[in-house]
Amino acid sequence: MGNDVREVIFFKRYFDEFFDKQPKKVQEKLYHSIKLLKTIPKLPREHLKALPGTDGLLEMRTQLGSNIYRVFCFFDKGNIVVLMNGFQKKTQKTPRNEIKLALKIREEYYAEK
Repeated sequence: MGNDVREVIFFKRYFDEFFDKQPKKVQEKLYHSIKLLKTIPKLPREHLKALPGTDGLLEMRTQLGSNIYRVFCFFDKGNIVVLMNGFQKKTQKTPRNEIKLALKIREEYYAEK
């Protein structure tokens, strides 16, 4: 753990369900994104971006070729990042239903804490 700036946790199986469906190359790229999330103090927007109007919801961004993958997350207690549901982005805008699901999962997380 030595040089980690943040701790990354996976809430329930939301991330795993997304991750398990991805091809090996995408999984490797997602692992790389998580490693960056853990170790880089100030991540550029192309890796981690706040979603406006969601009160702190972020998306971890991963690109492989022309495919773009997003995993929703948020900070808990400063340096803990909670990873939730993910999806493959096919349009410019993040789908509302994916954001709604992420907000619901975050509520679930805090309700169970």
